[in-house]
Amino acid sequence: MKSKVAEALKLKYGPVAILWTDEMPEKAKQFKKGKWGCVMWMLAAAAKGGTAVFSKETYGCWGGGVGLGFGNVYHDFPGGIECFYYFLSNGNEKWGQGKQTAEHIKDFVTKEFLEDFLKGEGYVKTRELVKDFVDNLPIMDIPAKYVVFKPLEAVEIDKEKPEIIIFLAP
Repeated sequence: MKSKVAEALKLKYGPVAILWTDEMPEKAKQFKKGKWGCVMWMLAAAAKGGTAVFSKETYGCWGGGVGLGFGNVYHDFPGGIECFYYFLSNGNEKWGQGKQTAEHIKDFVTKEFLEDFLKGEGYVKTRELVKDFVDNLPIMDIPAKYVVFKPLEAVEIDKEKPEIIIFLAP
């Protein structure tokens, strides 16, 4: 599928289609089950001509899982959603449940993640503000097994229907 908009704008990268499907695309890049990764890396790969696929087990990070439409996966964060609120703000080290969770996960996570878990990423000032942010997200469960990123020009229009098309501008 060609894009007259992309041609008119003379974009460096072609548009990326986001599709929902129950069929796993062949030769698609995918994060390993349960491993961290950034959805934006996969968007870049698709903009450069590749195909990427995500599932409920391979969405990369918790924010990516929510953004891709796999429901409120913040509940799957180590220690649950409350630990996530502290993680995104001022950390879990001064909170009892957070400290206990850190003890349980320390042998299974990277040193960097454990430090961020305890100290917090500081994106939002307080856990209450993080909770308010999460409570107001349009969290949804997509009606398909996979989310696929692929170049719009690779979409087979008679078989596939993009849900979203992303245009990347410098």
